[in-house]
Amino acid sequence: MCCAIDQPTVLGCLVSGSGRTVSHLHELCRSGRIHGRVGIVIATRESVQAVARCRADGIHTLVMSGGDGLDDRIDQALTDHGVRLVCLCGYMQKFRVDAWRGRCLNVHPALLPRHGGAGMWGLRVHRAVLDAGDRESGCTIHEVDEEYDHGPPLLQRRCPVLPGDTPEILAQRVFEEELAAWPEAITRWHRASRAD
Repeated sequence: MCCAIDQPTVLGCLVSGSGRTVSHLHELCRSGRIHGRVGIVIATRESVQAVARCRADGIHTLVMSGGDGLDDRIDQALTDHGVRLVCLCGYMQKFRVDAWRGRCLNVHPALLPRHGGAGMWGLRVHRAVLDAGDRESGCTIHEVDEEYDHGPPLLQRRCPVLPGDTPEILAQRVFEEELAAWPEAITRWHRASRAD
């Protein structure tokens, strides 16, 4: 159903790392480049760098430790904060997508279906790209389903693999593509959701 009023997309971001992506999305929302706002950030450990970064940015941030009922608690928090789109921003745990099917995006630091799947995250991905002799890499933003790095891709951005690259150097180049990919992916999702 198409809304009469074009409401901003409320984002719920799940994090396990530094929080640089969420800070970037927050700034893009504030500047109007994304028609939305970050409504809530959820991390599973207080020690995650993203917690302090997002709180300093003024973003409502919750820490939910693992254990029984974690999926239910995450679902409830996302719902309570009016989230329309869940963004997995370097989230290193399995996300129960049931209630969010078609409304959850993940970024993977490679050109899926290459170098994806269980255990393929962080520098492991970039090392696999280099070991395979790939001449290009990049990132994929895809819908989340029950399998790791499996859901339908929404978009990909590419970058070259250069002579002398290390996993760390390639990771930074790919991360710049991720920062550019997120606003485009969210905008595409927002437009498609209005047309439903």
